[in-house]
Amino acid sequence: MTRILASLADLAGQYDALFCDLWGCLHNGETPFPAAVSALQAFRAQGGAVVLVTNAPRPKSSVVKQLTDMGVPRDAWDDIATSGDAAQYAMLSGDVGHRVHHIGALKDEPFFTDFEDDLAALAAKSPITRVPLDQATGIVCTGLVDDLTETPADYRGKLLMAKAKGLKMLCANPDIIVDMGDTRVYCAGALAQAYEQMGGEALYYGKPHPPIYDLARRRLGLDDPRILCVGDGIGTDIQGGLAEGLDTLFVTGGIAADQFGADPDNPNKGLLDAWLDAQQLSATFAIGKLR
Repeated sequence: MTRILASLADLAGQYDALFCDLWGCLHNGETPFPAAVSALQAFRAQGGAVVLVTNAPRPKSSVVKQLTDMGVPRDAWDDIATSGDAAQYAMLSGDVGHRVHHIGALKDEPFFTDFEDDLAALAAKSPITRVPLDQATGIVCTGLVDDLTETPADYRGKLLMAKAKGLKMLCANPDIIVDMGDTRVYCAGALAQAYEQMGGEALYYGKPHPPIYDLARRRLGLDDPRILCVGDGIGTDIQGGLAEGLDTLFVTGGIAADQFGADPDNPNKGLLDAWLDAQQLSATFAIGKLR
Protein backbone atom coordinates (compact mmCIF):
# COMPACT_ATOMS: atom_id res chain seq x y z
CA MET A 1 0.00 0.00 0.00
CA THR A 2 1.14 3.54 -0.73
CA ARG A 3 2.39 5.38 2.35
CA ILE A 4 1.37 9.03 2.65
CA LEU A 5 4.15 11.35 3.79
CA ALA A 6 3.92 14.63 5.68
CA SER A 7 7.12 15.89 4.05
CA LEU A 8 10.12 14.74 2.04
CA ALA A 9 12.12 14.89 5.28
CA ASP A 10 10.25 11.76 6.40
CA LEU A 11 12.59 9.86 4.07
CA ALA A 12 15.83 11.43 5.33
CA GLY A 13 18.83 9.21 4.64
CA GLN A 14 16.95 6.63 2.57
CA TYR A 15 17.87 7.91 -0.91
CA ASP A 16 21.00 9.23 -2.60
CA ALA A 17 19.20 11.06 -5.38
CA LEU A 18 15.86 12.38 -6.59
CA PHE A 19 14.61 12.34 -10.16
CA CYS A 20 12.16 15.19 -9.70
CA ASP A 21 9.47 16.41 -12.08
CA LEU A 22 8.97 20.14 -12.66
CA TRP A 23 5.41 21.12 -13.65
CA GLY A 24 3.00 20.44 -10.80
CA CYS A 25 5.82 19.63 -8.37
CA LEU A 26 8.38 22.44 -8.36
CA HIS A 27 6.37 25.10 -10.23
CA ASN A 28 3.07 25.69 -12.01
CA GLY A 29 4.52 27.00 -15.25
CA GLU A 30 4.54 30.55 -13.95
CA THR A 31 5.86 30.62 -10.37
CA PRO A 32 7.85 28.21 -8.17
CA PHE A 33 6.34 26.54 -5.11
CA PRO A 34 8.36 27.80 -2.12
CA ALA A 35 7.82 24.66 -0.03
CA ALA A 36 9.02 22.44 -2.87
CA VAL A 37 12.11 24.58 -3.39
CA SER A 38 12.89 24.35 0.33
CA ALA A 39 12.44 20.56 0.30
CA LEU A 40 14.93 20.12 -2.55
CA GLN A 41 17.41 22.51 -0.94
CA ALA A 42 17.20 20.55 2.32
CA PHE A 43 17.67 17.23 0.52
CA ARG A 44 20.82 18.54 -1.15
CA ALA A 45 22.09 20.07 2.09
CA GLN A 46 21.98 16.58 3.62
CA GLY A 47 24.17 15.18 0.82
CA GLY A 48 21.53 14.13 -1.70
CA ALA A 49 21.60 14.94 -5.41
CA VAL A 50 18.66 16.29 -7.40
CA VAL A 51 18.24 15.74 -11.14
CA LEU A 52 15.23 17.57 -12.54
CA VAL A 53 13.68 15.16 -15.05
CA THR A 54 11.16 16.91 -17.24
CA ASN A 55 9.15 16.19 -20.35
CA ALA A 56 9.83 19.72 -21.59
CA PRO A 57 10.42 19.45 -25.35
CA ARG A 58 13.31 21.90 -25.18
CA PRO A 59 17.00 21.32 -24.39
CA LYS A 60 18.48 21.69 -20.93
CA SER A 61 19.78 25.22 -21.62
CA SER A 62 16.24 26.50 -22.25
CA VAL A 63 14.89 24.90 -19.07
CA VAL A 64 17.76 26.39 -17.03
CA LYS A 65 16.84 29.83 -18.37
CA GLN A 66 13.15 29.27 -17.64
CA LEU A 67 13.88 28.26 -14.05
CA THR A 68 16.21 31.21 -13.55
CA ASP A 69 13.68 33.67 -14.97
CA MET A 70 11.00 32.12 -12.77
CA GLY A 71 13.11 32.56 -9.64
CA VAL A 72 13.99 28.95 -8.83
CA PRO A 73 17.30 29.17 -6.90
CA ARG A 74 20.29 27.35 -8.35
CA ASP A 75 20.97 25.45 -5.12
CA ALA A 76 17.70 23.51 -5.49
CA TRP A 77 19.09 21.14 -8.13
CA ASP A 78 22.26 19.52 -9.47
CA ASP A 79 21.44 18.76 -13.10
CA ILE A 80 18.58 18.53 -15.59
CA ALA A 81 17.49 15.89 -18.09
CA THR A 82 14.78 16.85 -20.55
CA SER A 83 12.64 14.96 -23.02
CA GLY A 84 13.91 17.52 -25.51
CA ASP A 85 17.52 16.43 -24.92
CA ALA A 86 16.67 12.76 -25.44
CA ALA A 87 14.50 13.50 -28.49
CA GLN A 88 17.21 15.69 -30.03
CA TYR A 89 19.57 12.73 -30.01
CA ALA A 90 16.94 10.60 -31.73
CA MET A 91 16.26 13.28 -34.34
CA LEU A 92 19.95 13.77 -35.12
CA SER A 93 20.34 9.99 -35.33
CA GLY A 94 17.77 9.95 -38.13
CA ASP A 95 14.89 8.22 -36.36
CA VAL A 96 12.42 10.12 -38.59
CA GLY A 97 14.84 11.00 -41.37
CA HIS A 98 16.65 14.32 -41.83
CA ARG A 99 13.98 16.30 -43.70
CA VAL A 100 11.39 16.97 -41.03
CA HIS A 101 8.19 18.92 -40.67
CA HIS A 102 7.92 20.69 -37.33
CA ILE A 103 4.68 20.99 -35.36
CA GLY A 104 5.21 23.28 -32.40
CA ALA A 105 5.40 26.78 -30.99
CA LEU A 106 7.97 29.50 -31.56
CA LYS A 107 9.16 29.00 -27.97
CA ASP A 108 10.34 25.52 -29.01
CA GLU A 109 12.83 26.80 -31.62
CA PRO A 110 15.82 25.94 -29.36
CA PHE A 111 15.04 22.28 -30.02
CA PHE A 112 16.60 22.75 -33.46
CA THR A 113 19.43 25.10 -32.52
CA ASP A 114 20.67 24.55 -28.95
CA PHE A 115 22.57 21.33 -28.33
CA GLU A 116 24.44 20.18 -25.24
CA ASP A 117 28.12 19.34 -25.71
CA ASP A 118 27.39 15.63 -26.10
CA LEU A 119 25.11 16.35 -29.09
CA ALA A 120 26.86 19.27 -30.80
CA ALA A 121 29.24 17.08 -32.79
CA LEU A 122 26.38 14.86 -33.97
CA ALA A 123 24.40 17.95 -35.01
CA ALA A 124 27.33 19.13 -37.13
CA LYS A 125 27.59 15.75 -38.88
CA SER A 126 23.85 15.13 -39.29
CA PRO A 127 22.14 18.41 -40.19
CA ILE A 128 18.37 18.55 -40.04
CA THR A 129 16.34 20.41 -42.67
CA ARG A 130 12.84 21.63 -41.86
CA VAL A 131 10.44 21.38 -44.77
CA PRO A 132 6.70 21.54 -45.57
CA LEU A 133 4.74 18.43 -44.73
CA ASP A 134 4.51 17.23 -48.34
CA GLN A 135 8.34 17.14 -48.57
CA ALA A 136 9.03 15.57 -45.17
CA THR A 137 10.51 12.21 -44.24
CA GLY A 138 9.03 12.55 -40.75
CA ILE A 139 7.42 14.84 -38.20
CA VAL A 140 8.98 16.42 -35.14
CA CYS A 141 6.25 17.44 -32.70
CA THR A 142 7.20 19.66 -29.77
CA GLY A 143 3.64 20.74 -29.01
CA LEU A 144 0.79 22.79 -30.39
CA VAL A 145 1.57 26.03 -32.21
CA ASP A 146 -0.70 27.94 -29.81
CA ASP A 147 -1.50 25.80 -26.79
CA LEU A 148 -3.64 28.54 -25.22
CA THR A 149 -6.24 28.43 -28.01
CA GLU A 150 -5.79 25.19 -29.95
CA THR A 151 -6.76 21.57 -29.30
CA PRO A 152 -5.69 18.34 -31.04
CA ALA A 153 -8.85 18.53 -33.15
CA ASP A 154 -7.35 21.52 -34.97
CA TYR A 155 -4.62 19.23 -36.35
CA ARG A 156 -6.81 16.45 -37.69
CA GLY A 157 -6.30 17.36 -41.35
CA LYS A 158 -2.53 17.66 -41.05
CA LEU A 159 -2.26 14.40 -39.13
CA LEU A 160 -4.40 12.55 -41.66
CA MET A 161 -2.12 13.79 -44.43
CA ALA A 162 0.94 12.63 -42.51
CA LYS A 163 -0.68 9.24 -41.90
CA ALA A 164 -1.43 8.88 -45.63
CA LYS A 165 2.27 9.55 -46.35
CA GLY A 166 3.32 6.94 -43.78
CA LEU A 167 5.37 9.43 -41.75
CA LYS A 168 6.63 8.66 -38.25
CA MET A 169 6.12 11.30 -35.57
CA LEU A 170 8.94 12.05 -33.15
CA CYS A 171 7.14 13.24 -30.01
CA ALA A 172 9.41 15.50 -27.96
CA ASN A 173 7.05 15.64 -24.96
CA PRO A 174 4.89 12.62 -24.03
CA ASP A 175 2.73 14.67 -21.61
CA ILE A 176 -0.92 14.90 -22.67
CA ILE A 177 -1.81 17.98 -20.61
CA VAL A 178 -0.21 20.31 -18.07
CA ASP A 179 -1.54 23.14 -15.93
CA MET A 180 -0.05 26.53 -16.74
CA GLY A 181 -1.09 28.55 -13.74
CA ASP A 182 -4.86 28.02 -13.65
CA THR A 183 -5.07 27.08 -17.35
CA ARG A 184 -4.95 23.49 -18.57
CA VAL A 185 -3.17 23.15 -21.92
CA TYR A 186 -2.47 20.31 -24.35
CA CYS A 187 1.08 19.05 -24.97
CA ALA A 188 2.80 17.18 -27.78
CA GLY A 189 1.68 13.87 -26.28
CA ALA A 190 -1.93 14.77 -27.06
CA LEU A 191 -1.09 15.14 -30.76
CA ALA A 192 0.93 11.91 -30.73
CA GLN A 193 -2.01 10.13 -29.09
CA ALA A 194 -4.39 11.48 -31.73
CA TYR A 195 -1.97 10.37 -34.47
CA GLU A 196 -1.77 6.85 -33.07
CA GLN A 197 -5.56 6.66 -32.80
CA MET A 198 -5.82 7.26 -36.55
CA GLY A 199 -3.18 4.58 -37.23
CA GLY A 200 0.00 6.65 -37.35
CA GLU A 201 3.26 5.78 -35.58
CA ALA A 202 4.65 7.96 -32.79
CA LEU A 203 8.06 7.63 -31.14
CA TYR A 204 8.59 8.74 -27.52
CA TYR A 205 11.75 9.65 -25.56
CA GLY A 206 10.52 11.33 -22.37
CA LYS A 207 8.86 9.85 -19.29
CA PRO A 208 7.75 7.05 -18.93
CA HIS A 209 10.09 5.78 -21.67
CA PRO A 210 13.67 4.57 -21.04
CA PRO A 211 15.76 7.14 -22.99
CA ILE A 212 15.20 10.00 -20.54
CA TYR A 213 16.07 7.80 -17.54
CA ASP A 214 19.28 6.67 -19.24
CA LEU A 215 20.15 10.33 -19.76
CA ALA A 216 19.27 11.25 -16.17
CA ARG A 217 21.50 8.47 -14.82
CA ARG A 218 24.41 9.62 -16.98
CA ARG A 219 24.03 13.16 -15.74
CA LEU A 220 23.68 12.00 -12.14
CA GLY A 221 27.03 10.23 -12.43
CA LEU A 222 26.77 8.05 -9.30
CA ASP A 223 27.55 4.36 -8.98
CA ASP A 224 24.50 2.28 -7.98
CA PRO A 225 22.57 5.15 -6.32
CA ARG A 226 19.33 4.78 -4.40
CA ILE A 227 16.95 6.88 -6.52
CA LEU A 228 13.46 8.16 -5.72
CA CYS A 229 11.29 9.36 -8.64
CA VAL A 230 9.06 12.31 -7.70
CA GLY A 231 6.16 13.55 -9.80
CA ASP A 232 2.46 14.24 -10.21
CA GLY A 233 1.94 12.31 -13.45
CA ILE A 234 0.71 8.78 -12.76
CA GLY A 235 1.26 7.69 -16.36
CA THR A 236 4.62 9.43 -16.75
CA ASP A 237 6.51 10.01 -13.48
CA ILE A 238 5.12 7.04 -11.55
CA GLN A 239 4.78 4.55 -14.39
CA GLY A 240 8.24 5.48 -15.63
CA GLY A 241 9.83 5.06 -12.21
CA LEU A 242 8.17 1.69 -11.73
CA ALA A 243 9.36 0.50 -15.15
CA GLU A 244 12.91 1.46 -14.13
CA GLY A 245 12.63 -0.52 -10.90
CA LEU A 246 12.81 2.65 -8.79
CA ASP A 247 10.81 3.83 -5.79
CA THR A 248 8.29 6.58 -6.49
CA LEU A 249 6.72 9.54 -4.69
CA PHE A 250 3.36 10.57 -6.16
CA VAL A 251 2.51 14.26 -5.68
CA THR A 252 -1.27 14.06 -5.44
CA GLY A 253 -1.86 17.82 -5.36
CA GLY A 254 -0.74 18.25 -8.98
CA ILE A 255 -2.58 17.38 -12.14
CA ALA A 256 -4.92 14.84 -10.48
CA ALA A 257 -5.62 16.92 -7.34
CA ASP A 258 -9.42 16.79 -7.71
CA GLN A 259 -9.44 13.00 -7.22
CA PHE A 260 -8.31 12.87 -3.58
CA GLY A 261 -10.66 15.01 -1.53
CA ALA A 262 -11.26 18.67 -0.78
CA ASP A 263 -7.81 19.42 0.66
CA PRO A 264 -5.10 19.16 -2.03
CA ASP A 265 -2.40 19.37 0.65
CA ASN A 266 -3.68 16.26 2.41
CA PRO A 267 -5.01 13.46 0.18
CA ASN A 268 -7.72 11.17 1.47
CA LYS A 269 -6.15 7.72 1.93
CA GLY A 270 -9.24 5.77 0.88
CA LEU A 271 -9.74 7.84 -2.27
CA LEU A 272 -6.05 7.58 -3.11
CA ASP A 273 -5.93 3.79 -2.74
CA ALA A 274 -9.09 3.34 -4.81
CA TRP A 275 -7.83 5.65 -7.54
CA LEU A 276 -4.45 3.91 -7.74
CA ASP A 277 -6.19 0.54 -7.94
CA ALA A 278 -8.23 1.84 -10.86
CA GLN A 279 -5.02 2.97 -12.58
CA GLN A 280 -3.48 -0.46 -11.90
CA LEU A 281 -0.41 1.32 -10.57
CA SER A 282 0.95 1.84 -7.08
CA ALA A 283 3.40 4.46 -5.88
CA THR A 284 5.78 3.70 -3.01
CA PHE A 285 4.85 6.98 -1.33
CA ALA A 286 2.41 9.85 -1.81
CA ILE A 287 2.36 13.47 -0.65
CA GLY A 288 -0.14 16.26 -1.15
CA LYS A 289 2.44 18.81 -2.24
CA LEU A 290 6.20 18.45 -2.40
CA ARG A 291 7.44 19.99 0.82
